[in-house]
Amino acid sequence: MSENPLEVLHRGKFLVLLKEGRWEYVQRSSNRGAVFVLAVTPQRELVLVEQHRVPLHARSLELPAGILGDEDSSANETPEACGLRELEEEAGFRGRRARILLTGPVAPGMTSEILYLVQVEELEKSGAGGGVGSEDITVHLAPLDDIDRWLEEKRLVGLQIEPRIYTGLYFLRQGIRAPA
Repeated sequence: MSENPLEVLHRGKFLVLLKEGRWEYVQRSSNRGAVFVLAVTPQRELVLVEQHRVPLHARSLELPAGILGDEDSSANETPEACGLRELEEEAGFRGRRARILLTGPVAPGMTSEILYLVQVEELEKSGAGGGVGSEDITVHLAPLDDIDRWLEEKRLVGLQIEPRIYTGLYFLRQGIRAPA
């Protein structure tokens, strides 16, 4: 715990900019964390989403993800329930089982946010995906048997590849089995 007083520099709708001593960082208003979803279809395809990210001024390829408890109706949801919800909203897949693989800080020098990597299993197609509200999400199903080449092709056409994809692949390659 710091001896320096905590100063609120700015409070936005979703983020709070804080200063503690010389250190400035952000915190989400809800501050419950972010859930990232590792999901593989029965055809051995990794479920990914693509969307424009304003801070990057570019399109980014990512694991489906969302903020834990970001709506009043989901204020008390578990990371597993959030993962199931976000996978269906963003990618149009319903899962039957979810479990936390990893928790840890997102970017510890910039934010207090904690991430939850949740594996969702036993997928079935439930809709088109694409997100909710103003989200404009493109769903990708990347073949696991050729995933490294597939990701490199996406990078070469200008997509930013979010590194948590590689974290998910690590878990898959270490024996967290994808459906056969």
